Amino acid sequence: MGRLPISARAMRSTRLLRTVSSSAKVAQAVAMQAQSASSHPPNSVPQHTPPLPPPPLSRTRAPSNAQMSFPCLDVLEDRTRSFDTGPEPTYSRNLTGFEVYHSSQPLRLDNGGILREFDIAYETWGHLNEDKSNAIIIHTGLSASSHAHSHTKNPAPGWWEKFIGPGCAIDTNRFFVICTNVIGGCYGSSGPSSIDPADGERYATRFPIITVDDMTRAQHRLFTEQFGISKLHASVGASMGGMQSLSFGTQFPESVGRIVSISGCARSHPYSIAMRHTQRQVLMADPNWRRGFYYDSVPPHAGMKLAREIATITYRSGPEWEQRFGRRRADPRKLPALCADFLIETYLDHQGEKFCLEYDANSLLYVSKAMDLFDLSLSTRQKAIDTRAALYVADADTVPCALPRSPYKEQPEVVADIPRQLNFDEAREDLVAGMGPLRETPVFVLGVESDILFPSWQQKEIVDVLRDSGNTKVEHVELGSDVSVYGHDTFLLSVKEVGAPVKEFLEKDF
Repeated sequence: MGRLPISARAMRSTRLLRTVSSSAKVAQAVAMQAQSASSHPPNSVPQHTPPLPPPPLSRTRAPSNAQMSFPCLDVLEDRTRSFDTGPEPTYSRNLTGFEVYHSSQPLRLDNGGILREFDIAYETWGHLNEDKSNAIIIHTGLSASSHAHSHTKNPAPGWWEKFIGPGCAIDTNRFFVICTNVIGGCYGSSGPSSIDPADGERYATRFPIITVDDMTRAQHRLFTEQFGISKLHASVGASMGGMQSLSFGTQFPESVGRIVSISGCARSHPYSIAMRHTQRQVLMADPNWRRGFYYDSVPPHAGMKLAREIATITYRSGPEWEQRFGRRRADPRKLPALCADFLIETYLDHQGEKFCLEYDANSLLYVSKAMDLFDLSLSTRQKAIDTRAALYVADADTVPCALPRSPYKEQPEVVADIPRQLNFDEAREDLVAGMGPLRETPVFVLGVESDILFPSWQQKEIVDVLRDSGNTKVEHVELGSDVSVYGHDTFLLSVKEVGAPVKEFLEKDF
């Protein structure tokens, strides 16, 4: 068959398309195409042929697979809707029975900020003796409250319930025990969710950056002013509490008889800083965070949940999870899902879900940043002392701390107004000098081999630095993986392995 002229082919196409669709728009488009084609000489191609619309899809066609369901996202969305018209959740709703110490004197901070006045929540167990020499402070980890042990005002189990009490590692028959919620927290102490006395509004992210040393200076004021205690029998803490314990000793060596630091460090190292940075970034990426001003609206619980899941990975160890969960799935009868499916996933999901509405998001940001900034080196402490002194000279109880609005940029190694970075040996000498105030204080250090957040070499660094400073009263215990596979959380779970050596040290005569 010979090749039809363009005009004939266009008319044939028109007839075929009319059998596919009776749409007036389709017929009109094809007719226009035919008219355009007939106006050109044979063998020429129209330059602006309008595209033909595709044939309509049949309504009976179905996708190859059913759409995946996402119950984990449904939960988040439902929770968000539940707070659209309700009040902000009370993060301390399950806590009762704590006392509050109020200081009306300003607390000038290491990085230039100020708290014109502040509160510290605390709880006590045991009895203070006549000469006030049997007091022990328990320092908390990042997210813990002052409720370390149950008592008549709050019979709920505390976070260190089995370690405190008559005959326990911290024997309340012998010692008067105090536990505080740190400044920056959200369980009764002044923090971002507190009211700024200057304007009657919540601080939110107008709360100043704090350090671990700031926390312990506030605690020192509590002991001396509220209880009239001039010297503690001991300062005890684990994780961030281990940092606080060492901080208290270096700032107030004359005010403490002995130090216990469990799973802590003398300075924060890059890995733990990186993990906490990741948690903060996830949290701040939640659109409900609103740069910290979320208190009258929906809280950033999705970001909080994910941040806690990341943190939980660093709190425990792989070997424990291998034994506990393995590769088992929550429900092997069902097809795999993108939501929590393996047992380890459901465990992380539960931990994040439980935490996300109990703790203030801004407190997580501020307290974790204080951990990152922790460094007992002499140069760091001297810089903080100089900063606080400048606030006194400037009468800075009326001047807020201002931060630059432009993004931070990495600076070259040598800049005129930036101190030179110390090399490894110089940094070590700086740390030895910074921990020098503890050279006469008995110190007990405990580490855990399976800890990935504060690896055992960081506790060994504390021991070596103290001994290099001249301290001959340093005791060191490391729990191997044959004893504990709980990782960083060992201090919460291994009552015998942690509690027994701590008890011996606290009750020893020096």
